[in-house]
Amino acid sequence: MAWEFFLILVALAFVAEYIDSSLGMGYGTTLTPLLLLLGFTPLQIVPVVLLSEFVTGLVAAGFHHTYRNVSFRKSSLDSRVVLVLSLIGALGAVIAVTVAVKLPAWIIKVYIGVLVLALGVFVLVTPSGSQRFSWLRLVGIGLLSSFNKGVSGGGYGPIITAGQILAGLSPKAAVGITSLSEGVVSLVGVLMYWLSVSTINWQLAVPILIGAVISTPLAAFTVHKLPVRFLRALIALLAITLGVVTLTRAMSAN
Repeated sequence: MAWEFFLILVALAFVAEYIDSSLGMGYGTTLTPLLLLLGFTPLQIVPVVLLSEFVTGLVAAGFHHTYRNVSFRKSSLDSRVVLVLSLIGALGAVIAVTVAVKLPAWIIKVYIGVLVLALGVFVLVTPSGSQRFSWLRLVGIGLLSSFNKGVSGGGYGPIITAGQILAGLSPKAAVGITSLSEGVVSLVGVLMYWLSVSTINWQLAVPILIGAVISTPLAAFTVHKLPVRFLRALIALLAITLGVVTLTRAMSAN
């Protein structure tokens, strides 16, 4: 691989992960289409994206904890939320595999697009601080987001981040929790892929990992500095944008 192309891959991963670790969504949605345009196949891209999401999820969570965007101390609320979302994530993935694998792709995309769009609108129009924390809402959002990731490989970040805000968590904590919980879910995906395909394109994985990892401290620092209301609005607007893009692609493909 030419070094110019290597640096391009590093830069793309850096930007995609910066968006994801700053707003809790957008990594796969941003990076996967670009890698497809560069000539990589889905079988090459998917395991690399999952692997990088696992690594950067752990690293980003550490920086978010360091900057006090979130607290992963033992028995803290944030740690308990991560545990619940991880367990629910495994359950949601099992449900997705056993129930929804035969659904047409465009129906899945329309469903995800509508759900992400609706959550973004709800976050945007709901007054900040008006929601009390609810475990029931959190479990429901966890099931929805992991189900989406199981049936389509995407739709996890925007739903789990916006959903946590609607469940009563602060936007900063929601971003940090999403980083760690999505890392755990991605690890399961990597292991399943490794067992079924037994290979990862390391020529692609190395620059992607480098670019993604080096962006995480900057993203966590950005979250630390952004006002909560502004961050909440950014998360809502990005969720709305991703929902519209997903719906548009689904309808045009059909």
